[in-house]
Amino acid sequence: MRYQYATVKGTKIFYRECGSLNKPVMVLFHGFPSSSHMFRDLMPMLAYDFHLIAPDYPGFGQSDMPSRERFSYTFDHLAEIMEAFLQTVGVKDFYMYVFDYGAPVGFRIAMKYPQRIMGIISQNGNVYEEGLGKKWEARAEYWEHPTKELRENYKSAFAPETIIGQYTYGTEEGSVSPDGYSLDIFYTQREGYDEAQSDLIFDYQNNVKLYPKFQAYLREYQPRLLAVWGKNDPSFIYPGAEAFRKDVPKAVIHPVNSGHFALESCCKEIAEWIRKVFVI
Repeated sequence: MRYQYATVKGTKIFYRECGSLNKPVMVLFHGFPSSSHMFRDLMPMLAYDFHLIAPDYPGFGQSDMPSRERFSYTFDHLAEIMEAFLQTVGVKDFYMYVFDYGAPVGFRIAMKYPQRIMGIISQNGNVYEEGLGKKWEARAEYWEHPTKELRENYKSAFAPETIIGQYTYGTEEGSVSPDGYSLDIFYTQREGYDEAQSDLIFDYQNNVKLYPKFQAYLREYQPRLLAVWGKNDPSFIYPGAEAFRKDVPKAVIHPVNSGHFALESCCKEIAEWIRKVFVI
């Protein structure tokens, strides 16, 4: 494993990389409130078959967290930075692994460069209304009627107990190491983090509005697709995995007995399914 930085449009982007340069590239797009650290166990398991690259978005992990005065925290902008990052590190054709926030980032890039996408692994990376859990109803009301008070209320997403719940809900007792959520909690304590992330929570509405375009991309290009899903995730619920078959009839759908951060407890199973669908 190599730990490196690339400067992209004036922003320092951290990324981890492993595997042979002669193997197909897989780019792994992380979710909230995590970073490329979430792939720490998966990447070595796939290193024989892929050249793996996992960046941290601006404002996440070890990448720069520019001030809101000079950086727009929207998903359009994160995708733009990730697109430029791929160009900077010389990635053209690639498989992409998308999780949570990684889905709207990755699918924006896929729509723009459909011929470069060799295949998609969606692990609780939702692009369907069927996959939105109950909490999104309240967020939709917030998007329609935003107030300063509601913006403050949604900062509860950064509370330690919320993050621990994201990691442990729907998992077998004792199956999730505290390392992942402890690191995420550490990152949330940085100055300016709450306001930047609150911008992204509000902007998530634009991802939902893009769902029909993401689905149209899938219908037109029929990428090889594996939806491997923590079936007990209350945020992006399992019907979101099954919905992929509406647009990609040959999609492989596999539930794992976990929650949102399924890699924390089912990493080996997920790695085996990735190899089964894209290698073997």
